[in-house]
Amino acid sequence: MNKVKLDITGMHCAACSARIEKVLNRNKNVNSAVVNLATAKAIVEYNDQIDISDIISAIEGLGFGATEEVIGLDRERENREKEMKKLKFSFIFSLIFTIPLFSAMFFHMAGIHNILMNGWFQLALATPVQFIIGFRFYKGAIKSLKSGAANMDVLIALGTSAAYFYSLYHVLSGIEVYYFESSAMIITLILLGKMLETRAKGKTSEAIKKLMGLAPKTATIIRDGVEKVVDIDEVIIGDIIFIRPGEKIPVDGIVIEGRSTIDESMLTGESMPVNKVEGDEVVAGTINKNGNIKFKTTRIGKDTVLSQIIKMVEDAQGSKAPVQRLADKISGIFVPAVVIIAIITFILWLIINGDMNKALISAVAVLVIACPCALGLATPTAIMVGTGKGAENGILIKSGEHLERAHDLNAVILDKTGTITEGQPRVTDIYAKEIDEERLISLAASAEKGSEHPLGEAIVNYALERKIELLEMKDFDSITGKGIKGNIENRDIAIGNTSLMESLNIDFSEIVMAKEKFENEGKTAVVIAIDGIASGVIAVADTIKDSSKEAIEMLKDMGIDVYMLTGDNLKTARAIGKEVGLSEDKIFAEVLPEHKSEKVLELKKEGKCVGMVGDGINDAPALANADIGFAIGTGTDIAMEAADITLIKGDLRSIPKSIYLSKRTMRTIYQNLFWAFAYNSLGIPIAALGFLNPMIGGAAMAFSSVSVLTNSLRLKNVKL
Repeated sequence: MNKVKLDITGMHCAACSARIEKVLNRNKNVNSAVVNLATAKAIVEYNDQIDISDIISAIEGLGFGATEEVIGLDRERENREKEMKKLKFSFIFSLIFTIPLFSAMFFHMAGIHNILMNGWFQLALATPVQFIIGFRFYKGAIKSLKSGAANMDVLIALGTSAAYFYSLYHVLSGIEVYYFESSAMIITLILLGKMLETRAKGKTSEAIKKLMGLAPKTATIIRDGVEKVVDIDEVIIGDIIFIRPGEKIPVDGIVIEGRSTIDESMLTGESMPVNKVEGDEVVAGTINKNGNIKFKTTRIGKDTVLSQIIKMVEDAQGSKAPVQRLADKISGIFVPAVVIIAIITFILWLIINGDMNKALISAVAVLVIACPCALGLATPTAIMVGTGKGAENGILIKSGEHLERAHDLNAVILDKTGTITEGQPRVTDIYAKEIDEERLISLAASAEKGSEHPLGEAIVNYALERKIELLEMKDFDSITGKGIKGNIENRDIAIGNTSLMESLNIDFSEIVMAKEKFENEGKTAVVIAIDGIASGVIAVADTIKDSSKEAIEMLKDMGIDVYMLTGDNLKTARAIGKEVGLSEDKIFAEVLPEHKSEKVLELKKEGKCVGMVGDGINDAPALANADIGFAIGTGTDIAMEAADITLIKGDLRSIPKSIYLSKRTMRTIYQNLFWAFAYNSLGIPIAALGFLNPMIGGAAMAFSSVSVLTNSLRLKNVKL
């Protein structure tokens, strides 16, 4: 399947987006088409039997404009700014002509007669509004009807035309009852509503605009020993980039010279700068705080972390949540139904009291209050703001469907290594018997510096961090599954497990209590013997992340069952579980990598909605099988690809935050849908019964969309 994203122009309401979707999805060569009214974009999956020009032609045949999205070109913003200028001009023009008409109504009520009451004068004022400013509605209505559907423009054109032409008939007949102010005021108020709606739509996508503006447009590179500033598009992989304090990192790379602190808050939401030294990775869009650094370019253009984040957020904002399907179905049949209701209203009023004026005004009120704009904006605007809010806090949500699904989670499985823990063994405890602790570490690290075993690396790193001297090791011998031995400064050194000590006939009974204590805490205990005497124990463990215990408490407080999954033995697993507040029945120990996804499926069979959190390649199947897969952003690309939500930071508190964000977003969607449905459900019968002035109906219709957008924008203030 091929995939294309299109910028759509000319959509005015949910009926428009529903019509485009229906026509595209009817094509046998189109796998799926999703049209988003809020972003004015369409995402279309299609096979090789059709090309992009055919898809664009189909959309244009419905009376809309369509162009293929250009990466880096914010066409949606350009179109919105153009539309805003047109709306402003039209609104001011319309308002100038409408104010005298509206004033005439009050003079009439006060019994004051002046030129404003003259029918021909009102006709002269109303005609430019109806046919010059209102031409956009006639044009849209004709295009919509030609395509075999009816949208908002049809309702407005019918309603205002009825009021205008009935008033014209009265002018020509000499009857001094006019409704020019109604037709003109409806158009003016709808234009005002559209202006506010367009402005609010721009605010819903502010998060993505901020991300787009993070990457600088130029970079300072060093080629052939010469420093020069080039356009970002000229940077190639392997280039050496020079960054001064206060400058933004233009592309991704690895530091090769210098040290500094980098503000990565745009990526992680974390305000504390991160120390960067030689060998560390830097990413585009982050800010260098206080040191000169040089780095080698590893990723450019669309491959940078920032570009991938922007793409993921854009895709999520362009997607549809399942909750929107009902609104889409209703929008597709809504306008024809309203026209029928308006006709029935007109006929019934004529039959009941024979009052042509009352019948017409009631029918017009039904037409103008019933536009389904709010329905079309209820879900996508909330999804846009919700996913944008997540991105600002280091939570990348793949689609609206996953954002919706996350609030149903009642069970979360956490992989241990790299998720609950740091994923890197570290020295946690030292027991030294009749020897200086620093001397013990010096001998152990000197022996281990030739080893590639993770436990050995942990001991060596501990010594290097504390600047403990490493000595020369002679006669190095590695004994598989047991440990190592050798000679340092004419002293025989043996370091390893109890099997090694037993094979060398070394008595370790005096240090066995310390060893067992460390092992009961879930740590790996390494015994060190010097000249045949057991001299100490070094405990090594994969340390628990600072955020893990708090994150698990937050999830439990939300009523979510939390499980830990690990390949470690049960004793070690229970020790880790106890430390982070998990009971023994919530621990899956000694689970082989290929069986991880089975544990997810077991919980799903129990009727639970399961979230799986992992960071490794072997977590990918489990992430894919879960209802929601959470990938730790510090992990592998494969895990992130399989996951539904990526947590850029390794901080597990992002899990309850993402679930809370889902709950708040869904609450906003339900509020929006309730008010959109309630507005139309209540407004239509009130208008049909003759209790609603068409002008008030027009104002209510115009501001219903604005209220939905404003409610969605409240999500920007949610604290995560």
